[in-house]
Amino acid sequence: MKIVHLSSAHPDRDVRIFLKECCSLASRFPEAEVHLVLSGVEERKEANVYIHSVPAKTGSRLRRMWYTVNHVYRKGLELDGDLYHLHDPELLRIALKLKKRGKKVIYDAHEDLPRQLLGKSYLPFKKVLSRFFERYENWVVRNLDAVITATPFIRDRFLKVHSNTVDVNNFPLLSEMSFESSQKERSHICYIGGISSIRGISQLVDAMQFTQTTLELAGELSENYRLELCQSQGWQKVIPRGHITREMATEIKKSAFAGIVTFLPLPNHVNAQPNKIFEYLASGIPVIGSNFPMWRILLEDQNIGLCVEPENPKSIAEAIEYLRTNPAIAREMGERGRQMVLEKFNWSVEEEKLVRCYKSLIGI
Repeated sequence: MKIVHLSSAHPDRDVRIFLKECCSLASRFPEAEVHLVLSGVEERKEANVYIHSVPAKTGSRLRRMWYTVNHVYRKGLELDGDLYHLHDPELLRIALKLKKRGKKVIYDAHEDLPRQLLGKSYLPFKKVLSRFFERYENWVVRNLDAVITATPFIRDRFLKVHSNTVDVNNFPLLSEMSFESSQKERSHICYIGGISSIRGISQLVDAMQFTQTTLELAGELSENYRLELCQSQGWQKVIPRGHITREMATEIKKSAFAGIVTFLPLPNHVNAQPNKIFEYLASGIPVIGSNFPMWRILLEDQNIGLCVEPENPKSIAEAIEYLRTNPAIAREMGERGRQMVLEKFNWSVEEEKLVRCYKSLIGI
């Protein structure tokens, strides 16, 4: 059996696609060949996964999408797989072509794209585009063999159009969890991930002026946005780390007393399930999160974090200072969250869902 994962937009060694799904499938189905087609990467075999590259197109986003998708499709056909697993919405236009060739096809919805489109302020006619894409997405997936989603919310949406839909959450890998208690002084808070205004970074930086600690800010930061953030009085308490490795992220979390994720209340955020929440918990630190209903149930009802008004810097600062000045409570929250990751919020649990889905399609 040959399994082929296709992506036109994701980077090399993507955590969900490569480190979790492809590596798990290669391990659990040793008799199968697992292939991954990406754009502009080094071709190789890693962890029993065959990684293939197609040319990366420069220019406008639309040109890149059209050009790269065509190349990904041709490479996928060349590999002549039995089962194809598609990871990007733009690949939906080749999904039915693969079905016509008698292939089994899975669509992996990493994001709730219709709601994501609603949050893009620069898009004209975004409500029309959102409705159109949702109908198109639903029409295509009805004809596929399975849908995998990154959150229960997205799963529930697709269950209305496809009965074989399963959520495979981006929970942490147990192999990356440290079982040694950190000897470092937990002296700062941390944010690790994508850095943009819609993720509440401006309000977070503003909040730092009202605290007695520092923020380790790790992730890609554009020069224009950095210049904007520098105008805040809170910037002097920010330590920008830029792009970091997963190993460096682990070290930053080991010396933090809390992790923060205060996304703004956009349509695609209020029901989102950011990986970083569970990665913070896996590191044994409490989470300061936005006061979305779903996040309140997870963080406050389980007493593993605090929820704040993401658009209010003083609300964010109060939560930071509470955990800073109550280290015993912060440690208890962190250990409780870590235990929940060990018991249920981990990739081993999600891997079983992925394997069951595959077995149902290949008749094992």
